[in-house]
Amino acid sequence: MTVEVLADAEAVADAVAVRLLDRVAALQASGRREVHLALTGGTIATASYERVGALAPGREINWSGVHLWWSDERWVAADSDERNDHGARSGLGVVWEQARVHQMPADDGVNPDSGLDAAAADYDRELGETIFDICLLGLGPDGHIASLFPGHASERTPGRVIAVRQSPKPPPSRISLTLEVINNSVEVWFVATGAEKADAAARALNGDDALPSGRAHGSSRTNWWLDEAAAGHLDT
Repeated sequence: MTVEVLADAEAVADAVAVRLLDRVAALQASGRREVHLALTGGTIATASYERVGALAPGREINWSGVHLWWSDERWVAADSDERNDHGARSGLGVVWEQARVHQMPADDGVNPDSGLDAAAADYDRELGETIFDICLLGLGPDGHIASLFPGHASERTPGRVIAVRQSPKPPPSRISLTLEVINNSVEVWFVATGAEKADAAARALNGDDALPSGRAHGSSRTNWWLDEAAAGHLDT
């Protein structure tokens, strides 16, 4: 596990973007024809995607060999700016245009409750036996990751891709990967900024089992990127 503390959110977004581009390029240089990335939503993730989109044209990366997946999605209409894929679509530029994008299904307004279960099952089938090279995760102030919330049924629901109902954070209906899939990723990258994340970051890094974030890790490597505010409760 590595923890990198940077001055502010802008520095975190820059560092994550550069590292992501470097890692994809290195995997392809090693002979990998396909690279699988699981993306997340949120302000800092979106800022990172914008940096990736700006830097990508100068990189020798075959984006057609890169698969973009999501760790979770909000069950709203496909054109809603509440969707986690909205920030990636608007920020990634040429990456979005050329990569193989696997968006989670959207609510089409028809049978929304049963449709949520079907959507989760569809994404599970599409995912198949895919193992992520990198799974990017945000961190909630309550310690949640993806749409797995502490003390909520979501963190106890069996399976790999699940329907989440009555989420503590709106909107109430979501689709999420479970820890079974997240922890099978080769690398898990946590990205968190802001003082409101400081307690959750410290608890997760100490392996607090009460938090989904405290139980999440890569099979090979786990990286944390924090700004100084989010790192404010770490032991020094």
